[in-house]
Amino acid sequence: MNIPTQQDEDPRLDRVLDGDTDVFADVFADHRDRLWRMVHFRLDRRLQGRVDADDILQEAFVDAVQRLEHFRTSQPMSLFVWLRLIVGQTLVDVHRRHLGAQMRDANREMSPQQQLSNGTSMSMSFHLLAHLTSPSQAAVRAELTGLVDEALGGMNDIDREVLALRHFEELTNKEVAEVLGIDRKAASIRYVRALARLKDVLTHVPGFFDADERQTGSDA
Repeated sequence: MNIPTQQDEDPRLDRVLDGDTDVFADVFADHRDRLWRMVHFRLDRRLQGRVDADDILQEAFVDAVQRLEHFRTSQPMSLFVWLRLIVGQTLVDVHRRHLGAQMRDANREMSPQQQLSNGTSMSMSFHLLAHLTSPSQAAVRAELTGLVDEALGGMNDIDREVLALRHFEELTNKEVAEVLGIDRKAASIRYVRALARLKDVLTHVPGFFDADERQTGSDA
């Protein structure tokens, strides 16, 4: 089944706006894999093995059902971006519950997206190099970790986030622009610029550019 990613392409939108929870459950299920990918990427490494991504999505779904009225007043936000916002807030709440009072008090005035973006560099580095686990790869991983961390640390915050959203969460360019509140042309330029900044490092990370090629043509 071809899953629509823009609200004006989904014929079920009107029924969701009317509060049809059965249709909304179907829509959420259609987007579940993409939302799971977000949680898997953004979940704090300290919670690996302690928190299940499916449980986070279930909690987010229950919250989203209760907040459908908020989606109605959030137009013209696309449905997927709104769902991602709800999941992001749920993930922030999970981090606060599990990581203590310091986490609850820090960044209280930031949006969920801003709070999650604080861990983007660490998450990107982890996922880029997680497959290098054999003893023979240990030295390579140690060297690449330093190079990747240095490259990410020197990158513009928005460029880094565009790279995370496009490559790891596999959002379209249009969705990235909506999430970050920038225009599509700027989002596309920033993505190309971010890849260029990391090119020398990422050519040593097997498979990175294979995933990037899969996104060719998704700049709509």
